[in-house]
Amino acid sequence: MEENLHTPVIDVAIVGAGPYGLSVAAHALDAGLDTRIFGKPMRAWEYHMPQGMLLKSEPDASHIGDPDRRHGLDAFHRYAYGEPVPVEKFVAYGKWFHMRAVGPALDESEVTNIGMEDGMFALTLASGACVLARTAVLALGFLPFSHRPGALAGLPPEAATHSCDHHELSGFSGRDVTVVGAGQSALETATLLAEAGASVRVVARANALAWNTVPVERRPVMSRMLAPRSGLGTGWPSVAWSRIPGAVRYLPKAARSHIVRTTLGPAGSWWLRERFHGSVAVTLGTRLTASEYRDGVRLHLRDGSGSTTTLETEHVIAATGYRVDVGRIGVLHENLRRAVAASGPRPRLSRTFETSVPGLHLVGLAAAPTFGPAMRFVFGCDFAARRVTRGLVGRLRRS
Repeated sequence: MEENLHTPVIDVAIVGAGPYGLSVAAHALDAGLDTRIFGKPMRAWEYHMPQGMLLKSEPDASHIGDPDRRHGLDAFHRYAYGEPVPVEKFVAYGKWFHMRAVGPALDESEVTNIGMEDGMFALTLASGACVLARTAVLALGFLPFSHRPGALAGLPPEAATHSCDHHELSGFSGRDVTVVGAGQSALETATLLAEAGASVRVVARANALAWNTVPVERRPVMSRMLAPRSGLGTGWPSVAWSRIPGAVRYLPKAARSHIVRTTLGPAGSWWLRERFHGSVAVTLGTRLTASEYRDGVRLHLRDGSGSTTTLETEHVIAATGYRVDVGRIGVLHENLRRAVAASGPRPRLSRTFETSVPGLHLVGLAAAPTFGPAMRFVFGCDFAARRVTRGLVGRLRRS
C-alpha cells in the first residue's frame, strides 16, 4: 500500500474521448465528481472514418450530451434539417465541446491496461504512470468490435482490411478494390474510392440495395401520425427505441438481439445514391465463401442458386459492421474481462450501465445489446451519460 501514497486517486476514470466519453465526463464533472477522461478527443472519428464522409444521422440527432444542453451541435454550427454534417466538422465540434464542457479534466494519455488494486481500478498509462480510480467508465466506441467475415481470415493485412482501417483513400487510385457489404459504410466507402480514382465494385448478400428516402421537414398530419420522426429515423419502432432505451433492457435476450439486429438495417443515405450509381459496379445476391491470396486476391462467391464464381481483385475492404464481444476489450486485465463476460460475450448491464464488476461501466456500442439501437448512434450518448452519472454518484456516496 505504501507505493500508492504518490499515486493519484480519483472518483471516476473515463477511458475513451469520443462522443460518449465526453458526454459522461461533462455530466460527471457537473455532478461534482473528481473525474478524469483519457484519450485523444474524437480520435476514432478523425482517423478511422474516410475523408469526405458525411454523417448519416440528422444534425438534430448528433448532439454530444451536456447537462444543460448548452453545447449541442447547433451551438457550434447551425445545420438545416436534412443537411448532412461532414465528418471533419463533427470532429471539430467534438473538440470544441471538449474545451467548453470538459476542459483540463481530459488527459490525452493512452490507457494500456485496467486492473484492480486495493479495491480500486488501476489504470496503467502508456508512459508507465498509474492512476487509481474508485469507479471506471469504458467508452471505447466501435474500433474494438470491427467484424471481418471468416472467409477473409486467411488474407494478409495488405490485401484485406476493414472499413474502419481507412482514413485517406487516395492511395487506392488506379487500383481494383472490392467492398463487401450493403450498408452506409460499404456504399459510401465505395463511392469515395471511386471518386479517388479506384476501380470499385460492391459485393453483397442482399438481392437489392436499400436507400433512405429524402427527409421532409414539414409533412402532412396523417404522415406524421403514421410515421412520427425520432432521433433514430421515422416510424413508431424508432420512436420507441429512441425515447425509452431504458425499457429495452427488460425485454428477453432474444427480443433485444432481434431489435438491435433488425432496427435501421443496411441502407444508404439519400444524398449518396446519385454519386454511387454509375461510379460503382455491384454484385448482389452472392455470399462470400472463401478467399485466397496469389499475386492478388481471389474471392470465391456463391449465389442463391448455388452457382459459384471466382472474383479477382487487388484489395478487399470488409464494410461488414461491428459485433460486441467483451473478449475483444484488450485494455481490461484478463481477470476483469472474464468477470464482465461471465454472462456471455455481450455484457448484461444494470440500469446505470454497470457491468457485473461493481463500479465498472460500459457505454456506447458495447451497451447496445442491453439498451438497444440508440446506443449505436451519437443520439444515445446523453441518455447514457445521465444514467451512468446517476449510478456513479450513488456508488460513490455509498462507499
